[in-house]
Amino acid sequence: MKLIEFVYLPFAGLVAWPLVALAPAGLFSVLYAARRRVSSLAAALAWGGYALYESLMKARVLCTGECNIRVDLVLIAPTVWLLSLAAVALFFRKRPDGAP
Repeated sequence: MKLIEFVYLPFAGLVAWPLVALAPAGLFSVLYAARRRVSSLAAALAWGGYALYESLMKARVLCTGECNIRVDLVLIAPTVWLLSLAAVALFFRKRPDGAP
């Protein structure tokens, strides 16, 4: 599997079922509650915002015509992935001051 397929393939399912994006939003919210890392909060907000945005796209509120060509996902998908990867990496990284 190519890297580009790995990045964009999950979003194909999320376009059809946008509320599924609330699952990673919830997971990153739990990670934020556990360690108070800003990166976890940013990832939770990104996934929650994406769920809302995609729900409005599916309901044709933000897109009144044909929305088959989704150029917006070219920017959204990598951004959400990068925030998610950073949040996971920073969650398991120890802080320099020794705090958890």
